[in-house]
Amino acid sequence: MSIDPAQITQIVDEGFRRYHRRHRAFTSRAFARFEARDWASIRKDSLERIDAYGISLDQTIDELTSAGFTLAMRAEWSEARDAFHDRYIDDPFVDIAETFFNSLARKMFTTEGIDPALEFLGDRERGERVPAVVTRKYDATTGSTRWIHEVARDCRFHVSWANLNRDVVAVIDRLPIVPVEVEVVHRLFFRGRAAYLVGSLTDGVETIPFAFAIRHGSRGIRIAAVLVGEADVSILFSYTRAAFHILTDAPGDLVAFLSELLPHRADAELWAAIGYRKQAKTERYRDLFRYLDSSTELFTPAPGVPGLVMIVFTLAGYDVVFKVVRDRFPPQKSVTPRQVAERYQLVARHDRAGRLVEAQRFHDLKLPADRFSSEVLEDLLSEASRTVTVSDGQVNFATIYVERRVTPLDLHIRSANPAEAKRAIIDYGAAIKNLAASNIFPGDMLLKNFGVTSRGRVVFYDYDELTELSECRFRKLPESTDPYDELSATPTFGIGPNDIFPEELPRFLGLTDELRVAFDDVHADLFEPGFWQGVQDRIKLGETIEILPYRRSRAIG
Repeated sequence: MSIDPAQITQIVDEGFRRYHRRHRAFTSRAFARFEARDWASIRKDSLERIDAYGISLDQTIDELTSAGFTLAMRAEWSEARDAFHDRYIDDPFVDIAETFFNSLARKMFTTEGIDPALEFLGDRERGERVPAVVTRKYDATTGSTRWIHEVARDCRFHVSWANLNRDVVAVIDRLPIVPVEVEVVHRLFFRGRAAYLVGSLTDGVETIPFAFAIRHGSRGIRIAAVLVGEADVSILFSYTRAAFHILTDAPGDLVAFLSELLPHRADAELWAAIGYRKQAKTERYRDLFRYLDSSTELFTPAPGVPGLVMIVFTLAGYDVVFKVVRDRFPPQKSVTPRQVAERYQLVARHDRAGRLVEAQRFHDLKLPADRFSSEVLEDLLSEASRTVTVSDGQVNFATIYVERRVTPLDLHIRSANPAEAKRAIIDYGAAIKNLAASNIFPGDMLLKNFGVTSRGRVVFYDYDELTELSECRFRKLPESTDPYDELSATPTFGIGPNDIFPEELPRFLGLTDELRVAFDDVHADLFEPGFWQGVQDRIKLGETIEILPYRRSRAIG
């Protein structure tokens, strides 16, 4: 049995459309889930939507194989690629379709790097498709009361507003300009327990991004917060947040609008934010190579204390870091490379609560060897030779993680003025509490494992000892009856593998007296088992402790 290029094209096309239907089905449920306050199902849909891509790939590969496709059919696959391109040249999902085709090629042919004979490179011409309209515009010259009511009406909720007139008054009070035109994305963004309306305000001089957070109250839905300005709105689409559910017929056009609205948010992050993780990786990869082509910078060690588990390097002018697992870990690290991979996968599927940096995992990535400093290349080849090789002028990575670069917290505190340092160390405690609320225990709480974003928010990025909070056993430090215990490396009282003694946390802080006092004033409860046990009890009872993606000062009421 054999298969020709036309049949290959048809099977791949059907596979992509199957994925597209699954993605759309999981996304489209969010509106009804929100109205019904069915938060558990929203979470379930999020996980199933993540899994839909891999499931669709595997089904498509099985169908190709059953139809007679073999790895010897490179020429047929290449011809099918051209036919597939022609099918989608005018389709609004063309970018995602080509990425799906590439994923199949990489999984079947196990290519290292990019094979231009088998994959799309992003350089194909697009059709003459007119960009889709993904927004609605409102004439605001008749007054803000009217357009806010119209925007609320066009959300088409089947549940009642608790007191929309009151909300409108509060919204108007928070707007920095009197707009003459308002433009909003014509579909709502759903995540967690909120729906977000996102758009822009224009007064004829400036255009300002804005968002309304819509939540349930005791008597109906309400506008719960008003976010105005790029700094406020951009954080909704942060790389430290889970993806939205937004039903769109033109994802590329939606990303284009959001990119205009939030110019400092990378397209890769916007694709991830609207639920297309694989397309986000494609955009990150292509953006990286555009940067390499336009610069002469070398990969150098990332700022901060070198990791015991990961080798971390960066490009000075490109705001990401690259992380590679070492072959061997020192004795104080009890994890294995497999466990490290599992923990990064846990983060990928978890609600990151605004405190965990997204890590994109790439397999078989090739980077030009002449762009590495001797220090980084020597470290990679001596400490990660199981997964890193050099051939034909390329450094080949079997697995590598890419994260947004942040300033290590210990470095930030050293260079910050006293007020900034105090603010950061208090937010460090808040980050630990936010992670606990999302059922995450960082494990290693050294300051060097936390970072500060460009907007001053403390986040966690070192996942090799991360675990679910519900798996931990928080204990009060027992008093030993052995007079020599203080001098011993191993205490006489029993310690289980998941035992945590919060009283020991101060040992890891390494703070000045002034900063320690500031930390204790707000977060001394972190040193007591009762705090952790209380959060565990809430999680066991099924409570979802939501971490708001905006400052409380932006909330209404």
